Amino acid sequence: MTIAKRVELIKSIQDLTGLKIVTYVTGDRQPFLAKIGEDAVRPIYEHIKSIANDKSEKVGLFLYSRGGSTIIPWRIISMLRENFNEVNVLIPYKAHSAATMLALGADNLFLGKKAELGPIDPTLERVIHGPEGIQSGPPQEISVEDVFSYISFIRDCAKITDQQALAEVIKPFSENIDPLALGRVNREHSHIRLVAKKLLSSHNTKMDEERMNIIIEALTEKIYSHGHAIGRSEVNELGLPTSDVTPDLENAMWNLYLEYEEMLNLNEPIDFEVTLRDQNGQPIETKELNKLVLACIDSERKSHQFIHNVILNRNRAIPQNIQMNLNLNLGLPPNIDINQISQQTQQTLQQLVQQLLQQVQGALPSLVQKEIARQSPMKGFGARGFDGKWEEVNNGGN
Repeated sequence: MTIAKRVELIKSIQDLTGLKIVTYVTGDRQPFLAKIGEDAVRPIYEHIKSIANDKSEKVGLFLYSRGGSTIIPWRIISMLRENFNEVNVLIPYKAHSAATMLALGADNLFLGKKAELGPIDPTLERVIHGPEGIQSGPPQEISVEDVFSYISFIRDCAKITDQQALAEVIKPFSENIDPLALGRVNREHSHIRLVAKKLLSSHNTKMDEERMNIIIEALTEKIYSHGHAIGRSEVNELGLPTSDVTPDLENAMWNLYLEYEEMLNLNEPIDFEVTLRDQNGQPIETKELNKLVLACIDSERKSHQFIHNVILNRNRAIPQNIQMNLNLNLGLPPNIDINQISQQTQQTLQQLVQQLLQQVQGALPSLVQKEIARQSPMKGFGARGFDGKWEEVNNGGN
């Protein structure tokens, strides 16, 4: 598992395809799902500059991702088209949601046998607020297409036309989603179709309007589960442009994916219960994991990694009233008269007592924390990331 091995495989894929390869891999190791985001645009451009010697060249974006921001695919595809004559996307395995949108912008798709595209229906985050407007939990995702499906069900399946009855059915829905969120739902519903059409329209070989509409409708509405995997045969049925993948190319693409799988520990989800223990196997309340690699961008001359620090913790329901007793019974045995002890010995005893009190004070926060944990039942686990950033690492390229 080395950068040199990845670069070797990248060069092998370049030799087999005649493409300049840039890889973009966002890990999905649970619970730290990395997403396609704006922060990746800048480092991807650094890779483009390092390999784009001539606009007549062809580029291949090697892609693995479970999705992310739907506004980024157009930015990446536009950037690739400004620097290369032809844009290709190579998919060895998963390219879901926003990654599928990147695939829509390709003149050709090189799909491995395990390649998966997915629906592009966007989701929005709904923040739940408790008393006094305080956020009461993690945001909940709202599928834009679920909102429209609910309305379609009322109108087309339930056949509710009476205005009063319709208002009663809509009321719980509107109470759970605020008006601004509904406005965003409507905008995203239109935006995702607009971007998908722009991506399909960017191809060197123009696609007819009817075919584009069929593809967009299938990926936004006709596939009813956001987790549905669209394999190579289904991609061909949709009419997206694909290129043949030779056995040698298939092996090289899959082996490169395996390198990322190992480096990002994609098959090793974090077990909170196991991780939140000390060296003796005893439960601890919090633990910091440093310099986790969550995503990668590679080419033959450069390598970038997204480095993240994470704090794991046990979430507890802290009672309103916690009983805390600290009783230090310090004293001389009753058969010893303090007046019979020499002044020097008394001073020594006082010094020992002071040292003991200092040690107790130093241990007090830990003691208090342990007592609070003992009296507070577990209600789950939490994770908080910080200091996430892309860092360039030396891959030995020129």
